[in-house]
Amino acid sequence: MRKLAGPLLTMLTFTALPAAAHAQTDAKPAAAPARPPLPANWTLPANAKIAELIDARIAQRPGEGIVVGVLDRSGRRIVARGPGGKAAPFGDRTVLEIGSMSKIFTALLLADMAAKGEVSLDDPAEKYLPAGAKMPERNGRKITLRDLANQHSGLPRLPSNMPFGNLEDPYADYTEEMMLDFLGGYQLTRDIGSQFEYSNLGVGLLGYLLGRADHSDYETMIARRITGPLGMRDTAITLSADQKARFAQGHDAYMRPTGPWSLPTLAGAGALRSTITDMLIFVNAAMNPKSPIAPAMKLATAERWPLGAAGRSIGLGWIIGEPAQGRETLFHNGGTGGFRSAMLLEPGRGSAVVVLTNASVEPSSDDLASHILLGTPLQPLVPVPPAPAPQPAQAARTEVTLPPAELERVIGRYEFAPGVTVVIAREGTGLTAQLTGQPAFQIFAEAPLNFFLRVADAQLRFIAGSDGKVTGMTLVQAGQSQEAKRVAP
Repeated sequence: MRKLAGPLLTMLTFTALPAAAHAQTDAKPAAAPARPPLPANWTLPANAKIAELIDARIAQRPGEGIVVGVLDRSGRRIVARGPGGKAAPFGDRTVLEIGSMSKIFTALLLADMAAKGEVSLDDPAEKYLPAGAKMPERNGRKITLRDLANQHSGLPRLPSNMPFGNLEDPYADYTEEMMLDFLGGYQLTRDIGSQFEYSNLGVGLLGYLLGRADHSDYETMIARRITGPLGMRDTAITLSADQKARFAQGHDAYMRPTGPWSLPTLAGAGALRSTITDMLIFVNAAMNPKSPIAPAMKLATAERWPLGAAGRSIGLGWIIGEPAQGRETLFHNGGTGGFRSAMLLEPGRGSAVVVLTNASVEPSSDDLASHILLGTPLQPLVPVPPAPAPQPAQAARTEVTLPPAELERVIGRYEFAPGVTVVIAREGTGLTAQLTGQPAFQIFAEAPLNFFLRVADAQLRFIAGSDGKVTGMTLVQAGQSQEAKRVAP
């Protein structure tokens, strides 16, 4: 049962958290480092030791390079290895995608504007939407800018109307109009502020709204408020000719070369590119109470909201951990189709580590950053998995319009096995299907009780009894059929 559940609706998305919240996409929806007992008297490893760690990781991954930046009170160090072959060696000016680490920059934009009185954290998000556009509400509560930044908005990880026309660049075709249409028709499934859920949509929306509030755009705001004042000359979305020449080739989870990602509408979720030099400037400024971003950092870390894990919370963007009593860390990671990144700061000791790499093979950046800074164990290295065989072309299917009553009769929860369910829900004038642990995707009718997906070659065929009531569902995908029993409503 679980063997089929894995590929169902599986889709490249933007980031990544460690395994629990991580859907092998952009990398990992922000997760804090694990919290094992820390080794006593740990000191940051010497450059030679860091190089040894990197070499062991990339030895079986031809084409991968890793660059590590270390900052402590004695200064900064950079260790770069790879990628080998004909590619230029990695160094302090290599440009890489940083994925969801962009979310910290987005949260700092909000904190900067709030500290200057240009917006309020309690402003409803809808205040900055175009005229006529709407945000979902629940029980009389509106989603605020704060809710978007602390990932408690109730919005899903991804909108269900993403076209996914190009799996190598999955956000590229998502337009402002699509986003506004989704928001106008989405129904929240829980109370706003009640639960953390990592949302690329939520933080991407936040960047969009702040650009409207500032009467500019996301990239302009980043340059004017953060990277410009800090002197981060190589952190941007749009690269110059020189930066393009230094931009690393990305690789997917099978070490196949892959193209860069573009996020024209949800830029705040993960569109930035940077270098290790710039990221060391950034983490240094984040810990410096006299830096240009100090007021924003103070506000971004002042309030904490639960993450559901002992010793972990979230501020505005930052994942805040307590690796040992009396010690506090700030963390975020990120990733796109061909890159992974992580930054881990311990302001109380004035130390930080940043890891950037041009491959999405795991383990990648998170455990390296945590090991170097705190001494936590490294994840076991495993061989790069073989690339899957090319999928046959998806069969052409024709969508039909069904009466609302035909849609309503299939809404519910269908169980394949304990803990493995598909939820069919109403969204606007259509339906979505959401498999446990995955985003919700739109489904389209081709006949009464028969629906199909466009993001995967899969069909959902509902089973009705003699009384017309739907009792189950058959999933047809990859040449296999599996039945699920309707368990609710």
